[in-house]
Order: sequence, then C-alpha cells, then structure tokens
Amino acid sequence: MQAQEILVDVKDRVATLTFNRPERMNAWSPELEAALRDRIAAAASDEAVRAIVLTGAGRGFCVGVQMNKLAQNASGAPTAPPERRLGNFEQRYSYLLNVPKPIIAAINGPVAGVGLCIALYCDLRYMAAGAKLTTSFARRGLVAEHGSAWILSRLVGPMNAADLLLSARTIGAEEAERVGLVKVLPAEGFESAVHGIAADLANLSSPRSMRIIKRQLVLAHFQDLAEATQMAEEEIIKCRSTADYKEGVAHFIEKRKPEFTGK
Repeated sequence: MQAQEILVDVKDRVATLTFNRPERMNAWSPELEAALRDRIAAAASDEAVRAIVLTGAGRGFCVGVQMNKLAQNASGAPTAPPERRLGNFEQRYSYLLNVPKPIIAAINGPVAGVGLCIALYCDLRYMAAGAKLTTSFARRGLVAEHGSAWILSRLVGPMNAADLLLSARTIGAEEAERVGLVKVLPAEGFESAVHGIAADLANLSSPRSMRIIKRQLVLAHFQDLAEATQMAEEEIIKCRSTADYKEGVAHFIEKRKPEFTGK
C-alpha cells in the first residue's frame, strides 16, 4: 500500500518523490506519512542521489488532513497524548532537517496544514505561479502544529508568521514570495524547471559541501555567532584535505564540469 502512496523517480542524481493521492489533492494520511519517512530514508542512503524533490501528483501539493478525518476527531472523544519525542531532529517532521542532502519542495498546487509544515522543513521551496497556500489551523479551531510557529517565524519573520498563522488566510504564490517563504516559477514547465535547479545542485556542487552547509544552516537556529563562526573555521580546515576541495579547484582552473565524489 505504502509503495503507491509516493512515486519515486531518480534521474540526473535527483530523487523526485511524488505524493500520489491526486483524487484527494494528496491529503495527508498515516500511510502517506509512513511512506514519506521510508522514501526519504532510502534517498538519503542512496549514493546515486544527491538532491531530493518533493511534489504532488495532479493539481495539488498536499492540502493537509482529509476533512472527514477532522470531522471524526471533532466528536469530542478523548484521545491519548502524543508520544513525547526528545531532541530537535527527532520531532514528527523535523527529521527532514537532519537529512544530509538538500530537499526541495516543488509546490505545484494548493498546500495547507500539515502539507505546508512538510514544505517548511524543506531547504528550498519553489511554488508554481498562481498556486495558493494557507496555514489553515486557526480556521479549524487548531493551533500551529508540528513546530510550524517556530520554523515559520524564522523563515519569514515574527510579524509575517503571526499574520499567516493567526488569520489562516489564503495567499497566492506571489505574496508568499514577497515575504520570503518561496520562490515563484512559471506554472508552465514548473516540474522540469525545479528538476533543473535540483540537477544543478546535484551535479555542480560538492555533496560534502552541501551536507555540511545544510548542517550549518540548521544549527544556526540554535547557535550564537561565536559558535557558528568556530564551526565554520573547524570545517574549513577539514575541507582542505578532501578530494572534493581538490576537484573544486581543479575543475575551475581546467574550465570543465566538476566530478565531485563527496569525499
């Protein structure tokens, strides 16, 4: 069952993972959640993959939990408290921050609720012109789920985050770009354009460099300037003895495409 929840295509060192519930606008489900974790783990460990793209089949990216599921949960029946997870990268979806490869959200259509949370945990977000997004929580009697208040305020600033979360209004891709949440690409040819961006990362940037830079970006949320600078200085020293550093210099001097190994 899970195998069909997410389609996988690997090309040009890019693994494209496609939410595959188009008849429900890729609404979130336990099966889809489990499949995503499995497919991300497989892509992370696959040496043939250097970048990951998440997108949705059909007209939507992911519109959050199905409304009939929300209706069932509104019955008032008591539910058990969720399992308490320790660690910044062990939360329900924060494991995406710990993946050592860049993850790109290709938001091809409507995105809401938990679907937006997944996109927030990606490293880059591209959105098709004309597509819409909403946090949705406040208009469903819910709160900002899955750490979205924490990460959204860091991505777009406290006031923009408050606006999007408190109002739960629907905004277009163009406004989302203005506040720094996404980059907008034309709807026509959107999928191939995002693939091209991902392929450039996968083939022109050192996998080792991307792995460490992603770690720097993530840890910056928890570090002060001195800690971040010290980490950078330590990593620079390590870089100079690596094959990727030598290749990075050589391909530039020789005016050819790089052949990075990630070593």
